[in-house]
Amino acid sequence: MDWNLRPARDLGLTPADRLRSLGREPGLVGLAVNTAWRRAVRAYLRAAHRFRIEGQANLPTHGPFVMVANHASHLDALALLAALRGPAARRAHALAAGELFFGNAARSVLSAYAINALPVWRGRSRRGELDTMRARLAEDALAYILFPEGTRSRTGAMAPFQPGLGMLVAGTGIPVVPCWLEGARDAWPAGARLPRPGRPLTLIIGPALRFPATRNDRAGWQAVSAEAEAAVRRLSPSPP
Repeated sequence: MDWNLRPARDLGLTPADRLRSLGREPGLVGLAVNTAWRRAVRAYLRAAHRFRIEGQANLPTHGPFVMVANHASHLDALALLAALRGPAARRAHALAAGELFFGNAARSVLSAYAINALPVWRGRSRRGELDTMRARLAEDALAYILFPEGTRSRTGAMAPFQPGLGMLVAGTGIPVVPCWLEGARDAWPAGARLPRPGRPLTLIIGPALRFPATRNDRAGWQAVSAEAEAAVRRLSPSPP
């Protein structure tokens, strides 16, 4: 048998740098903490928000793939993570705003170990960092959770998707799974300190999209994002 061994992507980093690294690997402690967190979140969503999933069969059981959805609440990433099972759940990373989720040591620890988030710095992410995320997605068979609007909606209306999604998947066969979150804004709107129990939350998962023939250039990135945006909008129970 031929062995293909490579060092961990985060080998040699200091603990603080490792938390913010795009190459962070979970380790046994990270996997245990993340598993416990996902179970707790799933139980909370079911009990407090009557969390319901439609279209579960459209969700791949293993990576690589990218889940994209409308974004109006801090519950959004938790809901998408709660929908995952098995290898996909263990290899899932939410792409989160670095300045918000990795702004200090305490947030970095929570984001890295509980949510398994990877930082994306608004206005500071370089092409090389996106190339790293693209490579890891395919090579490590990861699942990314991404909100291509770039920020939470304050009104509930979905904003146009930014082209970053296309930079991750254009020219590959990696599935992009469109999702719609219904009720998340009512359950935990932007500006509220805590979620509001009793407000129902539904995740609707649509058929996966693939872009193997799309050029990996700016026009291709925009085409990917436009098609994914249209697919997400079609899932809305009350299309805008």
